[in-house]
Amino acid sequence: MKLSTKARYAMMALLDMMESDSVAPLSLVSISERQNLPLPYLEQIFLKLRKSNIVQSARGAQGGYLFARNPADITLYDVLVSVDKPLKAKRCNNALIGCQLNGARCITHDLWAKMDDVVEGFLKGLTLQNVHDRAVGDIVFMMKKSQVAETHMTGCDSVQMPFMQGVSLS
Repeated sequence: MKLSTKARYAMMALLDMMESDSVAPLSLVSISERQNLPLPYLEQIFLKLRKSNIVQSARGAQGGYLFARNPADITLYDVLVSVDKPLKAKRCNNALIGCQLNGARCITHDLWAKMDDVVEGFLKGLTLQNVHDRAVGDIVFMMKKSQVAETHMTGCDSVQMPFMQGVSLS
């Protein structure tokens, strides 16, 4: 399981937009220069972000990109699936049909499926605003303190997260 370059660059560019505090559209050239990201790659990423209604484009000499929604309403998961496939530890695409040649689920299926659920829940629980405000550590602390991550976890009513103890993401 590895976060793609597209996803990392998308997060960096969107956070750069937030840092600018500009109400005017921001050009990809300026984002590219500030973050040292390749412009052609950013152009591809922003087309996908626009299709997902995360950003909107403005044409003209003063054109560029603006947020289509409030960054407090845009989860990291929204950004990730806009530009790439969701992170996935298990190789099975269907929970009913396993990854083995005979259709059986592999011996570690439940482990990887639960890990996928935890990662997805974590990404759905964090917004661009959280990251911008450097509140990721506070959110992880709240998850760790309760030791149960229930928010946004489909099919995981009480996932224990002891692996989060001692983790500092801020």
